[in-house]
Amino acid sequence: MLDVIKLLPDSVANQIAAGEVIQRPASAVKELMENALDAGATQIDLVVKDAGKSLIMVVDNGCGMSETDARLCFERHATSKISRAEDLFAIRTMGFRGEALASIAAIAQVELKTRRKEDEVGTKIINEGSVVKEQSLIPMLAGTTFSVKNLFFNVPARRNFLKSPQAEMRHIVEEFTRVTLMNPEISFTLTADGKELYHLYSGNLKQRIMGLFGNSYESKLLPVNQDSEKVRIHGYIVKAEHARKTRGEQYFFVNKRFIKHAYLHHAIENAFMEMIPKDSFPGYFINIEVDPADIDINIHPTKTEVNFLDVKLVYAILHAAVRKAIGQHNLSPTIDFTETPNLNIDFGEVAKASRPLVMPDVPIDANYNPFRQTPSNQEFKPKWNEFPQHRDRPSGDWRQLYGERTDINKGAETEMEETPTNSQYLQVNQSYIVTTVKSGILLIDQHLAHIRVLFEKFLKQLENHNGISQQELFPQALSLNMNDASLLKELLPELENLGFVMEQANPTTFMINGTPADATGCDAVQLLEKILDNYKINRTDLQLDRKLNLAKTLAAQLSIKAQTRLTEAEMQNLVDQLFACNVAEVAPNGKKIYVLLNVEEFFEK
Repeated sequence: MLDVIKLLPDSVANQIAAGEVIQRPASAVKELMENALDAGATQIDLVVKDAGKSLIMVVDNGCGMSETDARLCFERHATSKISRAEDLFAIRTMGFRGEALASIAAIAQVELKTRRKEDEVGTKIINEGSVVKEQSLIPMLAGTTFSVKNLFFNVPARRNFLKSPQAEMRHIVEEFTRVTLMNPEISFTLTADGKELYHLYSGNLKQRIMGLFGNSYESKLLPVNQDSEKVRIHGYIVKAEHARKTRGEQYFFVNKRFIKHAYLHHAIENAFMEMIPKDSFPGYFINIEVDPADIDINIHPTKTEVNFLDVKLVYAILHAAVRKAIGQHNLSPTIDFTETPNLNIDFGEVAKASRPLVMPDVPIDANYNPFRQTPSNQEFKPKWNEFPQHRDRPSGDWRQLYGERTDINKGAETEMEETPTNSQYLQVNQSYIVTTVKSGILLIDQHLAHIRVLFEKFLKQLENHNGISQQELFPQALSLNMNDASLLKELLPELENLGFVMEQANPTTFMINGTPADATGCDAVQLLEKILDNYKINRTDLQLDRKLNLAKTLAAQLSIKAQTRLTEAEMQNLVDQLFACNVAEVAPNGKKIYVLLNVEEFFEK
C-alpha cells in the first residue's frame, strides 16, 4: 500500500497560512502598517485602490532594509524580532512571527522598494505567488515602500467572497484607526482612489482622537490616568451624556497594540452604571501598559486577544481609574487660575462702614384694622379655575363660573374649548384615545398608532420613490467619522426616496438641504444619527430588510409621543388613518395598538 502522507509545497503551505493571517485587504493593511511602525518611521502613508483589491501601498521613512534582508523578509518565519521561544514573552513590537510578508506574497503581486540611510542605492524586489520575479538596485529615498497588487489573484474563491467595496473600505479605515490611535507622535495619511481621507499630523492623543473622529470630541472626552507598580493606564473616556446606542468608539490597547477583551470592557461598563441608559454603550480610548512578561499575545493569528497573568488586578485598577475620572468631572468645581478676577472694591464704601449704625424708619398705619370687612366694591371673587378640584364643577355658563382668565390658565381654557361635550373622542392621560364603536369602547395607544401609520407610509415611499421633501431654510452640516460616512453613503438612495436632500461636502461631512415633510420641527442631524445607530445594530445586506428597518426607525422617531395633547380633529384623523392601514392591529414592533372593550361584559352577572 502506498504512503498517503506527503509534505506540501511551500507555495501551497504559504497560501494555507495566508488564509489565517490575511483574511481581507484590511488584514494586509494592518500587517504592513505595523511593520512600518516597527521600522521606526515618523511618517507613514497608506494608499488604496478599489478598497484594496487592486492596490495597497504603504510608504514609510523608517530604517529600511539591506539587499539580503529584503530578499529574506518574504520567507516564512523570517523575523528580526525573536531568536528563541523565551523572546515571545518580551515582545514590545507589533509583528514578530515572520508570517505576514510571506502570507501576503503567497496571494498577491508584491513590489518592495527599500533603502537604508547608510546605503547609496535601494533594493527593488517583485514577488508573485511566493516566487521572486525580479531583483534590482534602484535610486530612492531612505525608507520602505510596499505595493500589494491584485490581492487573491491566485485564490479566486477567496476573492469572490470579499464584501462590497464600501464594506471592505470600512474595514480598512477601522484598521487604519486602530494603528494610528495610540501612535499620535507619528504622522499618517490615508488616500483612497485618489482622494485623501485622512491627514493626521503628529501631536498628542487628544488631538489624534479629534483628527480621526471629529473636532466635536474636544468637549466630549475625560482624561483617565492611573499609575501603579504593575499597571499603567492612560487615555480618555467619553462623557456619559454622549453615550451611543452602538458599540462605536470603544478601543482597548495593551502596550499600544489593539485588543478585544470583554472582561475589561465590563469594568468600564460597570463604572458607568446608572449614568447611561441600559441600551447605550460608553466610549473609550484606553491604553494599558504592562510588563510583556505578564501577558501572552501569541494566542490568536491576528493578535487581538491577550491573556493577562493577573487579569483581576487589571480589572480593579481600570475600574477605579474610570470611576475617578467620572467623579472628578461630575463633582469637582472648575476654577480658572489663569485670570485674575476684578473684584471692583469701592474703598469709599468701606470707609463708610465705620460710621455709627442708624435704625431704619419703618412707617406704620395706626388706623389699619385687618379684621375690618372688605368694601363691597372690592369684594374678593375667587377664580375657580385656579383650583383643580373645581374644574369639573357643573355650570350652565362655565365662563361666568371660572371668571376672567389669566395667562397662566390659557392652556386650560384651550383644552375646554377644543373638547366639546358632544365629542366622539376622548383623550386619556394625553396618551390614549377613547372612542365608541358598535361593539363597545375602543382604547387606542396614540404613539403606536402613529408609528403604524408612518411605517406604512414610508414603506410606500421607499417602493414608489415619491417621498415629499421640505427645503431647509438654513442647511445643516452633519459631521461623521469615516465609517459612519460610508454607511450614510450606502443609505443615501433610500433616504432620498423618503424626502431627505443631502450633498457630500467632504469625505466626512454632509449638508442637509431638505428633510421629509413629516419631520417638521425635528432636529435633522439627531434624526440621521439615530438612523445610522439603528442601521448599525440591524445591519443587513438584504434590500427588503434594509427598507423595513429604515421605515421602522424613521416612524419611531417622527411619531406622536405619549403625553402629547391632541385636538378632536387630530384624534379623528389619526384613527381614520390607522384603520386605513394594511395592518391596524399591531405596531411594527409587534405591540398591540388598540384594545376593544365590550361594555356588556362588565355588567354580566
